[in-house]
Amino acid sequence: MNIHEYQGKEVLRKYGVAVPNGKVAYSVEEAVEAAKELGSAVTVVKAQIHAGGRGKAGGVKVAKNLDEVRTYADEILGKVLVTHQTGPEGKEVKRLLIEEGCDIKKEYYIGLVLDRATSSVVMMGSEEGGTEIEEVAEKTPEKIFKEVIDPAIGLQAFQARRLAFNINIPKELVNKAAKFMLGLYKAFVEKDCSIAEINPLVVTGDGNVMALDAKLNFDSNALYRQKDILAYRDLEEEDQKEIEASKYDLSYISLDGNIGCMVNGAGLAMATMDIIKHYNGDPANFLDVGGGATAEKVTEAFKIILSDKNVKGIFVNIFGGIMKCDVIANGVVEATKQVGLNLPLVVRLEGTNVDLGKKILNESGLNITSADSMADGAEKIVSLVK
Repeated sequence: MNIHEYQGKEVLRKYGVAVPNGKVAYSVEEAVEAAKELGSAVTVVKAQIHAGGRGKAGGVKVAKNLDEVRTYADEILGKVLVTHQTGPEGKEVKRLLIEEGCDIKKEYYIGLVLDRATSSVVMMGSEEGGTEIEEVAEKTPEKIFKEVIDPAIGLQAFQARRLAFNINIPKELVNKAAKFMLGLYKAFVEKDCSIAEINPLVVTGDGNVMALDAKLNFDSNALYRQKDILAYRDLEEEDQKEIEASKYDLSYISLDGNIGCMVNGAGLAMATMDIIKHYNGDPANFLDVGGGATAEKVTEAFKIILSDKNVKGIFVNIFGGIMKCDVIANGVVEATKQVGLNLPLVVRLEGTNVDLGKKILNESGLNITSADSMADGAEKIVSLVK
């Protein structure tokens, strides 16, 4: 789960991580009022969307007076920002962060991620702040330093200081930077983050070490114990189909193709998308109904697939291990009747109760094309859609 920058800064502030003062605004008048209250000589007007690259897309402006705050707020609110992370459709800006400006001496990068190779959290740092870390990794990898953190004892002060020295934080501010990193790590672990990225971390003219931006992502599987984080969820920033799928414990990700996929098992779902591409088709989604899907779940999955107006056909690919093919077949028949399906539908069943499942489909009287294998099914649905 993603949250907005201003929300991330609220979380970090509780852990003693220094961030600029700021207020969220949902209208131009609120933006001007927030700037008045901050009383800063320079005010930053920042678009709040769940995507990086806002500055390059015109979503971050520096205002020198209240008139400029009003102008920039009016310009950014309601604008559709297109960045390298939003895709070509972009995201509409519905809220702003109005923040006090600060005297930036130098920008750095600090990030925390889970490294599956070492089964540890890794803190990364670079003196190339303010640019995309992927770009730094590609062009100047020697400027990225890492500290692998022992999960039993957590980030140690000497590791934080070593990273600060390596990224050339001024010597007199190394201890402040280390305190910053320790607070960031504590927030990462206690709030079940999957990513914590500060880009840029800045050193200011008055000797502060501060998070000028904050990107926090959270492990969705841990949200049951993070009620305060769950309250930050902004459903307007998420795909409506993905929100609906989460209500029924379906793993759904929207794509931009025209062949809807319903599969059980993540690996099989990815293989299904691959084979559709192999036969020159385009999958419209990733959809894993899981091992214990019921007829109701399958019906809801169909409804979610069909809510995508781009879908021109559906491929159901089920391998019945825990999942029984007759349950899926009943769900497919029920869903087809409920939604009045008139698109091409190809079903491939294999595994437990497969003969019974095929019998249910064949006797349904519905226009369902059976497939003998995954390749056969993919070829048939691509042909029918075209």
